[in-house]
Amino acid sequence: MHITDPIADYLTRIRNAQMAGHRIVEIPSSKLKQAITEILYDQGYILKYTFEDKNAENKQGIIKIALKYDPQTKQPVIRELVRVSRPGLRKFAGSSNIPRIINGLGVMIVSTSKGVMTDKKAREMNVGGELLCYVS
Repeated sequence: MHITDPIADYLTRIRNAQMAGHRIVEIPSSKLKQAITEILYDQGYILKYTFEDKNAENKQGIIKIALKYDPQTKQPVIRELVRVSRPGLRKFAGSSNIPRIINGLGVMIVSTSKGVMTDKKAREMNVGGELLCYVS
C-alpha cells in the first residue's frame, strides 16, 4: 500500500489511537515524521517516543509514541491535530505571516529551509516555509 500523504497518515494514526484510548501508537518512520514527533514531545503533547531502526522484517523503521492523557479527565492532551498543507494544495507562509494558533496556545509545525520547527521558532529565526500541520 502506498500512501500519498504520509504526514496526514501520521496525524490520523495519532488521532485514531487517542479515540480508541490506546497508550502507544506505532507509525512507520521517516526523517520528517521524527522531526514532528520531537516537536510534539518538546511542546508537551506526548509522553515519550522511541525511534526503532530498520531491520529484516521492518524495512522503514518505526516511531513508537506514548500518548499523553489528562490524569483527572482521562481526555487526550492533543485536542486537535490538523493537516494544513496537502500534496494537492501546498500552503506556504513567510516568517511574518505564519498564523498563530489559538493566540499562541496551539503550535503550528513549519517545514523551513533550516529544518522542521514550531511557528514560534520560525518567527524568531525569521524564516518562513511550508505549514505542515497544527496541534492544540
